[in-house]
Amino acid sequence: MNVRRHHISGVAIAAATVLGLGTLSACSSDSAAAGNTEKFDVVASFYPMAFLAEQIGGDHVKVSSLTDPGQEPHDLEISTQQRAQIENADAALYLKGLQPAVDEAIGQSGVGTRIDAATLTKLEDHGNLEEGHAHEGEEEHSEEEEHARDPHVWLDPVKYAEVAKGVGAAFEKADPDHAADYKKNTEALVKKLDALDTEFADGLKNTRSKVFFTNHAAFTYLAERYGLTQEAIALNPESEPSPARIKELRQEAEADGVTTVFYETLVSDKTARTLADDAGLKTDVLDPLEGITDKSEGDDYFEVMQANLAALKTALGAK
Repeated sequence: MNVRRHHISGVAIAAATVLGLGTLSACSSDSAAAGNTEKFDVVASFYPMAFLAEQIGGDHVKVSSLTDPGQEPHDLEISTQQRAQIENADAALYLKGLQPAVDEAIGQSGVGTRIDAATLTKLEDHGNLEEGHAHEGEEEHSEEEEHARDPHVWLDPVKYAEVAKGVGAAFEKADPDHAADYKKNTEALVKKLDALDTEFADGLKNTRSKVFFTNHAAFTYLAERYGLTQEAIALNPESEPSPARIKELRQEAEADGVTTVFYETLVSDKTARTLADDAGLKTDVLDPLEGITDKSEGDDYFEVMQANLAALKTALGAK
């Protein structure tokens, strides 16, 4: 059984932002004055969260990311120094369910304001798409592992905008002296994300194929938003697909007009190239934006998403 997903229209959860603010601690300090700097001190779990904090906070915030550029965020372990950093921050911004070590460290800390992005939009159960379905010779996962909610909401501009609104509201509450600027910055960011959504919708509306292959099933929200179908190659980005899976994907590539196998910047391209070589397909980068490095096709979220759109348009034969 493959990991084909049919188009599901995006669900905008209007109340999610309000609900998400329930995760904010009714803490002893509601202002940036409690931090160790003159600015509102925010610790972010990894790049997509840090980018939101920087865009919304502007000159009023000092943002530190727990995940270094080029580091695979899922495997992050929290050091004693980072635990102290979280403890001394005014706010911690994270996406619960993506980085277990971060979830634990923030949960055990006394940080005043905790902002869990997973509560600010609707996370969907995509089955075991995160790892891909098991095939011949591949280990089956437990039902709990297979049906965790998909955390990759930042790759859908609409869901990312929902998260941005919740983060902005959280900043306004925690640092009311600068609430007007946070509100203004949030509105500007959401406007840019709305424009990005329009670009993706228009750019992917009329394509020769609607199917794309990846070695990491990170793009399910994006695929569903724009009427595409994502096929993950194997259980994880660095595992070898079984012969049966190679055969299955080769047949699907022929049937659906697939031209390209996508890989990402933070892991090996070996799996993608194994399939591409066998099936006579091209390879290209589709960046899940878990970190920005010198290998990234852009310097920030918007530039890399634009590069992703261009890569998809080429691979899918946009008209």
